[in-house]
Amino acid sequence: MVTPLDENLRGIESAPPAKTSSEDRIRSVFVSPQGIRAGWRWLIFMAIFFLCATVLFGIALGAHLFRVPSPGQGITVKLAIVQEVITVIAMFVAAFIMSKIEKRPMGVYGLPAQQAFRRYFWQGIVWGFVAVTVLVALIWALHGFDFGNVTLSERSLVSYGLLWGLAFLMTGFFEEFTFRGYSQFTLATGMGFWPAAIVLSLLFGAIHLGNGGEGLAGALSAALIGFFWCFTLRRTGTIWFAVGLHAAWDYGETFVYGVPDSGLVAPGHLLNSSFHGPRWLTGGTVGPEASLACFVVIGLLFLIFHLFYPARASQETTE
Repeated sequence: MVTPLDENLRGIESAPPAKTSSEDRIRSVFVSPQGIRAGWRWLIFMAIFFLCATVLFGIALGAHLFRVPSPGQGITVKLAIVQEVITVIAMFVAAFIMSKIEKRPMGVYGLPAQQAFRRYFWQGIVWGFVAVTVLVALIWALHGFDFGNVTLSERSLVSYGLLWGLAFLMTGFFEEFTFRGYSQFTLATGMGFWPAAIVLSLLFGAIHLGNGGEGLAGALSAALIGFFWCFTLRRTGTIWFAVGLHAAWDYGETFVYGVPDSGLVAPGHLLNSSFHGPRWLTGGTVGPEASLACFVVIGLLFLIFHLFYPARASQETTE
């Protein structure tokens, strides 16, 4: 006996497959049933960012807000602040435009407003400063580092301390939102969280090679710490912890301890410190991020964070 359901199924099975036109095939490269594909959304975001940044840098140069440093001149705190503020503005403009295109709230990109400068951020600040302190202390314990003396007057200490704090807060926002915020969220929708984390961490490390004094070891440590920040995002559900840690790490490294960062020692640092010893210990001219001790510290960060911030049940089922 043939039922109506059998007839319907037979009709479906016997129906010829729908023909796919060349236009449909081309369209499928850019658009899926869920909307614009992840890779294209990321490229659009980056294009908007670079366009906005270019326009803003042009305006800043025309307004004489900063001057392009001469070769070998290095970076000043004023130049750092202007550059970082411009890139942060351009980044958020690009993300805002993409949120409207994608019809998503900005908070899904890792910086929910209700968590702004709250628990995770301040925990990250503590973790970052402790981590960089442990790093230089390890090198000192192995006789590769001298802390030196305080080089700033009381007035300069306060002004430089506040200005570098602002500069590195902007650095934390820019680099974390760019790599662990919008980019991580978007690429994860196309390839999964951990593949996206690996790709973006490697890209983060590779970009550091563009810094004038950077080396391969420093770029590798940057990639590894970038992957750790992805790990904190996975466990906390936000990049506020990573923003705080990133800012405090750079602040401690550049301002407090006055050590090279990608080969650059910025003016206006607290201590007149110095390195001496083998390159594997000190990182050489690149700085402590190229030291073997840095990889030890990052490994400890993974372990301790795993213990203090265990995965939730929902995360365990998807990892």
